Amino acid sequence: MQRHMETERWSRQRSLRRRFGRTASTLSLLTAVACTSAQTPASVAGMGPAAPGEVSVATWNMCGVQQWSCEKTGGPKEKFRQLRDLIDASDVHVLLLQEVCSEDLLSSAQSLGPQWQSVFEPYAEVDAAGRRSAVDCTGQGRGQAGYGLLAGSRLTDVETIPTEQPTVGLHRGILCARVPAVGLRVCNAHLSLRASDAEHPKWDFRDDQLSSLVAAASTDAGTVFGGDFNSPPPVGDRNTSAWIWPSEAYTTYRECDQKGSSRAGGATLKDGTKIDYLFTQLPRTACKVVDTKASDHRPLVMRVKRPESPAGVSTPR
Repeated sequence: MQRHMETERWSRQRSLRRRFGRTASTLSLLTAVACTSAQTPASVAGMGPAAPGEVSVATWNMCGVQQWSCEKTGGPKEKFRQLRDLIDASDVHVLLLQEVCSEDLLSSAQSLGPQWQSVFEPYAEVDAAGRRSAVDCTGQGRGQAGYGLLAGSRLTDVETIPTEQPTVGLHRGILCARVPAVGLRVCNAHLSLRASDAEHPKWDFRDDQLSSLVAAASTDAGTVFGGDFNSPPPVGDRNTSAWIWPSEAYTTYRECDQKGSSRAGGATLKDGTKIDYLFTQLPRTACKVVDTKASDHRPLVMRVKRPESPAGVSTPR
């Protein structure tokens, strides 16, 4: 971990409490909900149905923790409508979700149908004495704040990946699982902000966290990994955080929006920056940033060839 400073373009006020263990839920299948163009807002227009042998994966910071400057981004019902429309419009089978409330995630899986499953990992705040606290989401019965996975089939081999975290402050993390029905392994990461360690505000943990994420992905060539990295892509002369990126991110792997050697990509945050990512070694067939009205982040959707398809795992393009 390098002790490094940079200028962050955005921040949120966050107050967090005690960490609990992972809650896993075996839930859901997407029931055929016919959505006409009148029912589905134009802003949620997606890729359409996946071709045989392809699968769509999305990452979305839902801004579901109201006290983290998310009170004006819509309530649980609106966020679920946007989630459902995202799934329908792009035929999404797996979602990597950040800043989601545990009970909202559980309820979403139940509402989508019996073949859908979710797994959840709470955020944690660690104080100067080493005590860990979870964050309670604002609103009755919404549970804890955290990150998780939502899939239209069984999730197996769920694991949290050890990473460097602030000494005093908010702990995010990395959560991986297999989705056997589509032959994928997925890893969802939510990286630390700069200056997130109250005891060592000049320390930056994102380089170690990205290295841990890439190492976790390297165990299976059929992995899709991504999430909210709280970092712009490594481009531009004024980018003071380009140093955090491992070289494998854009060489061994390719990012959803990566074209040729360019490491730029479409904005995913509503301030015009890109901080949300999806990487894989699998052949990519489509990528789309989807506008929504229920978060300060836009979902990013990537479509890939499934490992068991005839194209198989090949050199990234």
